Amino acid sequence: MNLEAFVLKTRKVVTSGLVALLAAATLAACGDAPEEDTTTGGESSSSAEPAVEDFLPCIVSDAGGFDDKSFNQLGYEGAKQAADELGVELKDVESNSENEFAPNIESLVSEGCDVIVTVGFALASATKESAAANPDIEYVLIDDSADGGDDGATFDGKADVENIKPLLYNTAQAAFLAGYAAADYTKTGKVGTYGGLPFPTVTIFMDGFKQGAEYYAKENKKDVEVVGWDGKNGSFTGGFEANEAATSTAKQILDQDVDVILPVGGPIYQGAITAIEDSGKDIAMLGVDADLYETDPATQDYVMTSILKGMKVSTYEAVLAAGNDEFDFAPYVGTLENDGVGIAPFHNFESKVSPELQAKLDEVKAGIIDGSIEVTSYLG
Repeated sequence: MNLEAFVLKTRKVVTSGLVALLAAATLAACGDAPEEDTTTGGESSSSAEPAVEDFLPCIVSDAGGFDDKSFNQLGYEGAKQAADELGVELKDVESNSENEFAPNIESLVSEGCDVIVTVGFALASATKESAAANPDIEYVLIDDSADGGDDGATFDGKADVENIKPLLYNTAQAAFLAGYAAADYTKTGKVGTYGGLPFPTVTIFMDGFKQGAEYYAKENKKDVEVVGWDGKNGSFTGGFEANEAATSTAKQILDQDVDVILPVGGPIYQGAITAIEDSGKDIAMLGVDADLYETDPATQDYVMTSILKGMKVSTYEAVLAAGNDEFDFAPYVGTLENDGVGIAPFHNFESKVSPELQAKLDEVKAGIIDGSIEVTSYLG
């Protein structure tokens, strides 16, 4: 190449470079080509924390499925929220019966899951067996202590298998408040409850409900009878399905002149609604686990309040910790003090309950927290 050709080629390169540079500057000045912001906080993508790598969170449901408007759904929502925040996929498997618990857990083991959430006390035995066989996997067991056998009734502070983190909820404390409210609301002087199966995580609601109603009766010198649970024996449907047994059991309770009813066991509340509708009477229902007014709008004309478990938050925190390598196996116990349990607003019943009730419930809650009001359950 001669000197003249070299100079001409150089001029073309420099000129094209200047044109491109000026075009980019013009676009930036006009705001037509901003740097893409892939974060939700308004920061540039270079400052965003990368998603975790090589982490697979998994969850398996109880027989109710993840759309039960109750504890399966809450557990799933918490795990999904954590997975989304970590930027990973959540692997989920639904169980249709107890025969599927162990196979479903093992299917997740074969998928290479790093943390497996098992939702419900019914999965305790299968969870413990899988955890013992797979010590490198972290397990989160909702609603069972994984301690002292498969009934969940014994709890000394840690699980039988070291790689299981139990998530527990002293719902007797919140149910005490619901029982107090039911006793204040009843016009017949009779409130009732029934459960799915007589597991400790079911009867703990019934214990608190009974204690709260009796506390109200004593403090206010009012006759209130609790139907369906005497502290040891009571009414149960034999499962957790919204079937005829759920309806007939609710009817048996309501036929005893009960006007506030607490069904404990996920979808069995649907049987209570059917029984209420068939009765033609003004009867209030109490929900469990989630705020039924929010999760199932069909209950809004019936549900007075709900006894809440902070399952979504505690599951979220456990899975998030696992993804961030901050997981520990210390059991979590939700209480009124740490907001792990509570009761929902009165919603449509706000105008139906006595104006003084909420203030009284606040006092009772404070008494439970400071220990001046005793609530007994298998969790203390």
